[in-house]
Amino acid sequence: MSTKVAIVGASGKMGRLAHELLTRESGAAAEFEIVAELGSKDALDGMIGADVVLDVTVPAASQAVVDFAVSHGINVLVGTSGWSGDRILALEHRVAATPGTGVVIVPNFSLGSVLATAFAAMAAQFFDSIEIVEAHGATKVDSPSGTAVRTAELIAAARSGVGPVSAPHTDQRARGQQVASVPVHSLRMQGVVAKQSVIFGGVGEVLTLSHETLSSTSYEAGILLGLRAATTATGVVVGLDRLLDLNRLLRAAAAPDDGWVPEPERVSGQAARATTA
Repeated sequence: MSTKVAIVGASGKMGRLAHELLTRESGAAAEFEIVAELGSKDALDGMIGADVVLDVTVPAASQAVVDFAVSHGINVLVGTSGWSGDRILALEHRVAATPGTGVVIVPNFSLGSVLATAFAAMAAQFFDSIEIVEAHGATKVDSPSGTAVRTAELIAAARSGVGPVSAPHTDQRARGQQVASVPVHSLRMQGVVAKQSVIFGGVGEVLTLSHETLSSTSYEAGILLGLRAATTATGVVVGLDRLLDLNRLLRAAAAPDDGWVPEPERVSGQAARATTA
């Protein structure tokens, strides 16, 4: 039996992509059935009867979509920006009050973007100077992007043992918006689909981790993975990395087979002071 999907935000770029993906003759069409396609301003009761709601609206509408779905016992896959840590915490309380309901929040459906964010979190504890530059097309209404917010929050979490990043002169508007102590700079311009660079400054060196989306087709695999997970999810799950179990994969990659075990303490490599015997 196919999974019944309601797309909210169906007229937008991501909504149109989801429609094309889920109605394609080969593959997803046999697994998913679109039973409703709603605009951001349409009556939300049109989603009733769906097994899962795909929310690809705008930040101002997303919370109402999610709240309505949860209150009616419908699981949700959220692909809309604007879900900060505080909003997610409040959502967790609402979902907990509706046992058996689940919400999966995916700031970015691109596998490459999720990997770049994970790599940035890994590098964060070794550099004290970190900033994010993200760029999207001129039609994206919100900034910073959900991906940038998620990246900054993961960087801050990774640095919990070494403190916030070093970000001088943040009182100046041109220094960007601070998210979890990380300065984020947003570009909105023609000719761009999506790009993010996380820049790490160290003593005598700069490390840049960049990811660029060249086509929205890069989101397709992530949308399908998210829908499959959201159908059976309980509670709130944040990030495609959770669905891919990247933490386990990264731990396995970091653990050599020769029995060597890293030192337990976590030290900011660039901030560590050289010592002599």
